[in-house]
Amino acid sequence: MLSGGRLRLGVGIGWNAVEYEALGQDFHNRGRRYEEQVEVLSLLWTQQSVSFQGRWHSVPEAGINPLPVQSPIPIWMGGASGMGDDDRVLRRIARLADGWILNQRADRTAPDDVARFREIVREEGRDPASVGVDGRVPLESANAIDNAARALETWAGLGADYAALNTMNAGLAAPDAHIDALRRFKEAVG
Repeated sequence: MLSGGRLRLGVGIGWNAVEYEALGQDFHNRGRRYEEQVEVLSLLWTQQSVSFQGRWHSVPEAGINPLPVQSPIPIWMGGASGMGDDDRVLRRIARLADGWILNQRADRTAPDDVARFREIVREEGRDPASVGVDGRVPLESANAIDNAARALETWAGLGADYAALNTMNAGLAAPDAHIDALRRFKEAVG
């Protein structure tokens, strides 16, 4: 409601078994459980009342009021494992998600990774144009705005729908410095 229907939910299953252990959950079935959670969310976002019984989740006649402006809210999934011989992660994203969030640079492997993902989307019976790509643009230092702008151009050339500037490792000490870097980046890319 606050965004006027411009929300994208980015989700991922994580890589750290300790986090799952702390929650009393099985790390090894997280992918299958995640798929069921996406199904439940989509139902809750599109129906007044939901009854769902799955392997891990039970929803007895529940709903969200008011329903989201978007119906359903787009789900974008992160995931980098699965590149190469084991495509499970990319297949899950291709089947279920509205987009893929790559947590990688637009480096020499990115063109092959994006091409492979689009091939998998086709294999899963979907149009690659209907599943977005969101790349990462790292800011190495406060003075590397031009390098970040070139990385954004690379993502655009790969057909990415979105790219996010990551200022976490730029040596910026205060929140205002991160905000200033975002402002300068926006000005540099127009």
